[in-house]
Amino acid sequence: MNKQRLLSLDIYRGITIVFMIIVNTPGSWQYVYAPLRHSEWHGCTPTDLVFPSFLFIVGVSMWFSMKKYGHNLNTASVLKILYRTLIIFAAGFLLVWFPFFGKELSTVRIMGVLQRIALAYGFGALICLIVKRNYLWVVSAVILLGYWALLYFAGGNEPYSLEGNVVLKFDLLLLGENHLYHGFGIPFDPEGLLSTIPAVATVIIGFMAGEIVGSGPADMKKVLRMVLIGLLLTIAGLVWNIWFPINKPLWTSSYVLYTGGLSLIILGLLYLLIDVLNFKWWTGFFKVFGMNALFIYIMASLWTKIMLLIKIGAAGEKMSLYSWIYTMLCVPIMESIYNLLNINKYMFENASLLFALLQVFLMWILVYILYRRKIFIKV
Repeated sequence: MNKQRLLSLDIYRGITIVFMIIVNTPGSWQYVYAPLRHSEWHGCTPTDLVFPSFLFIVGVSMWFSMKKYGHNLNTASVLKILYRTLIIFAAGFLLVWFPFFGKELSTVRIMGVLQRIALAYGFGALICLIVKRNYLWVVSAVILLGYWALLYFAGGNEPYSLEGNVVLKFDLLLLGENHLYHGFGIPFDPEGLLSTIPAVATVIIGFMAGEIVGSGPADMKKVLRMVLIGLLLTIAGLVWNIWFPINKPLWTSSYVLYTGGLSLIILGLLYLLIDVLNFKWWTGFFKVFGMNALFIYIMASLWTKIMLLIKIGAAGEKMSLYSWIYTMLCVPIMESIYNLLNINKYMFENASLLFALLQVFLMWILVYILYRRKIFIKV
C-alpha cells in the first residue's frame, strides 16, 4: 500500500513541470503573453501559481512518504527529513552557482527555488509530524497571521512595497547584498529566508490534502471536500487581499490562502477525472514528467544555462545557442505559417511560445527514456 502512487498527483506534478518550463524559457522575454509572465508586484497571474503548486504537491507527497513512519517523529523520519532537505538545498545552490567558473562564492546567490522547497519541506515536515493533525490548521493560521503582523508593524510607512518591506531588510542583514537576487533592480530575493516562513504553510496545506486523498478508496466525498475547502481558502485569500495584498515575491499570507485553495481545487478535479472516473487516456505525456520531476527541473535549468553559454556565429556577430534557435528556427517557422494564413498579430509572441514548447519536447524525450527504462531519480 505504501508503494501505491496517486496518479492524479503525478499528473498535477507533471502539468506543473511543463508549465514551469514554458514560463521559464520563452524564446524572447520581450515577446511573452501576459498570462505567461509573473505579476510585476501585487497580484497573481497563472504563472504565479507554478511555485506554490510545487510546494503544495511537496506537502501532499510528504503525507504518503511519511506513512511508512506512521506519521510520527522518530529517528528514521528525522534522518529522512534532514537528508532530503540538505540534498535538495545543495542541488539548488549548485544550480545557481553553475557553471562555477568566473563566479566567486562571495557573489553567488544563496537562496532560490529548490532552496526554498528544501527549507519549506524540512520545517513543514517536522511541524506535521510533531503537531496533531487536528491542530495543523491552527498552526498554519498562527504562521500566516504572525507573518502579516511582522510585515505590517516592522515595515514602515509602506510595509508591502518593494523598498519598504521587512523581508528585504531581514535578508540583507542575514545574507548580505551580494547573495541576493538583483532582478527587481535592487537586492531583493523573492525566495528569501523570511518569506520562506509562510511558504511552510503552503506545504502544510498540501499535507492536509494528502490525508484527504490518501485515506481509503477514491470517491466523490473526497472530491467535494477538497473543492469546498479550496473554494473557502481561495475566497479567504481574496478577502484578505483587501488589507494584505496577494503578492508572490513577498509570499504574503493572502497569497498562501489563494494559491493553496486553487491547488486544492485543481487536485480535486484531477482526482475526480483520474482516480474516481478513471479517465486516464490523456495522462501519459504528463505522467513521465511527474514521476521524475526533480530531475527534469534540474536538467531543464541546466540546459537553459548551457544554451546561453554556447556562442554561435562569426566574431563580432556571435549569439547564444538560445537566441540562435529562437531567431533562426522559431521566428522563420512562425513567419512562414503567418504568411500562409495571411495573419499578422502576435507572430513574435507565438515564435517565443514555440521556442518554449520545443524545450518541453526536448525535456520530454529525456524523461521518457528514463521512464521506459524504469529509472526514477528520487532523494
